[in-house]
Amino acid sequence: MIGLEGALYPWRFRLVLVLLALMVGAIAWRMLDLQVLDHDFLKAHGDARSVRHIPIPAHRGLITDRNGEPLAVSTPVTTLWANGKELQAGREQWPALAAALGQDPANFAARLEQNKEREFMYLVRGLTPENGQRVLDLKVPGVYAIEEFRRFYPAGEVAAHVVGFTDIDDRGREGMELAYEDWLAGVPGKRQVLKDRRGKLIKDVQVAQNAKAGKALALSIDLRLQYLAHRELRNALLENDAKAGSLVMVDVKTGEVLAMVNHPTYNPNNRRNLTPAAMRNRAMIDVFEPGSTIKPLTMSAALETGRWKPSDIVQVGNGTLQIGRYSIRDVSRTQGPALDLTGILINSSNVGMSKIAFDVGGENIYQVLSNLGFGRDTGLGFPGERVGNLPNHRQWRQAETATLSYGYGLSVTAVQLAHAYAALANGGGMTPLSMIRVDSKPGAMQVMSADVAKTLQGMLQQVVEAPRGVFRAQVPGYHVAGKSGTARKTNAGAKGYQTNSYRSLFAGFAPAQDPRIALVVVIDEPGKGAYYGGLISAPVFSRVMAGSLRLMNIAPDNLPPPEQKMAAVDQGGRN
Repeated sequence: MIGLEGALYPWRFRLVLVLLALMVGAIAWRMLDLQVLDHDFLKAHGDARSVRHIPIPAHRGLITDRNGEPLAVSTPVTTLWANGKELQAGREQWPALAAALGQDPANFAARLEQNKEREFMYLVRGLTPENGQRVLDLKVPGVYAIEEFRRFYPAGEVAAHVVGFTDIDDRGREGMELAYEDWLAGVPGKRQVLKDRRGKLIKDVQVAQNAKAGKALALSIDLRLQYLAHRELRNALLENDAKAGSLVMVDVKTGEVLAMVNHPTYNPNNRRNLTPAAMRNRAMIDVFEPGSTIKPLTMSAALETGRWKPSDIVQVGNGTLQIGRYSIRDVSRTQGPALDLTGILINSSNVGMSKIAFDVGGENIYQVLSNLGFGRDTGLGFPGERVGNLPNHRQWRQAETATLSYGYGLSVTAVQLAHAYAALANGGGMTPLSMIRVDSKPGAMQVMSADVAKTLQGMLQQVVEAPRGVFRAQVPGYHVAGKSGTARKTNAGAKGYQTNSYRSLFAGFAPAQDPRIALVVVIDEPGKGAYYGGLISAPVFSRVMAGSLRLMNIAPDNLPPPEQKMAAVDQGGRN
């Protein structure tokens, strides 16, 4: 029948044969094309179903102090994860797995049941490699491991506010860890593996991309000085029953922050009971009215005019000055009705400073304080740093001018105050602050004339060494310059000041003849009656400065003459 039809319609038969030949040819060509000429297509589709890339974690960069002492290091840890579907096949091993992980068997089983349809779930993160291997040795179906890194902080709470910490994914969350995240983080690598359709590893093929470790970071702080400052500040808070405290030490020549400590603090290696108050880097975040520590800087505005010199006399009367409805009073009892400029600083006379400020003008004082960095960012780039407030009134009335001159009506941070005193100690040259080690001396911007700075250095030395000076700030063997301050605390969110709530301050530098270190101590709310900066903060300054000068091998500038030493030895021998 077919042969008959083909005979009757020969063109149809030929058409079918041609079509069959074309189809066979097309199939053969496609096979040749896929298998020989364009085999990448099938390979790509095969790889898409079996080839996977497992991330290789990057080793986070080391953080050290200026001398190479480690402050933050990364250690390898094991993270265990599971395929919830595969875990169902080994239910009888769940109790052993829970025991190995240190978890309650009932809660662990409930968690696995809840996630039985998931192909990925964390079992535990951050195990030591040894403990992780013990769990893997149980050979529970569906349990796998990932190699990660965990941050460890050898200095613990001593450098916590400076270094900061990372989160569970090893990303910076506070301090220098956050500020230099891109520098420290590195670039993760990739490992190419083959997996079957169930996700089981068949073959470890190759490293597709090597992990690039993060870069090391050398901070400016000296861990020896950091430990010293931490200890002395903690002891001062305990001794005076104070709420909190901060201490900042700056290298006068380079602008490097050599130490920065705060209390309360925390241990970044154990953050289970961490509170927000303990996390605050108060030296950079807390703002306060600087009180009498601002007076030497205000005095520089008077000396810069050329109309004032240290021996000039100011009538302070009985230590009270009335400006409209405001009364200005001297806290300490001044000696006599008149004081020279150095006497005003020694006696911390608000009346004397106010009268000088009336002559100089509020605008000039504002400009000097602005040049010294108040009301502006320090340039450190530290997360959460505050700039404080330096008011610039359109019209400077006497009350505003007076309060600014003795440290009220503006707000600063401890770092800003230390920076300003470092500029004063550096002959009026303001060097940029740095939290990173400086290997070459940076340039300084002249914000105060060298002559005025030198004059003020001598005046502040008298503030410490004069008979009525702040003798508790003295350092044996060294001439020290500085100024104490006591500031009432403002009511948060309201006008006015708190009752019986103060900050005690001391700011200074040493050695006075050739300053190397500027140091600021702030103690918040001492609670044992005394609260003046000269009583509370000055002793901390003395102890920290004494230890720091010795550790840095800075030569004494106040040793007795050799003949006086010999006389003392002879006298001691005769006794």
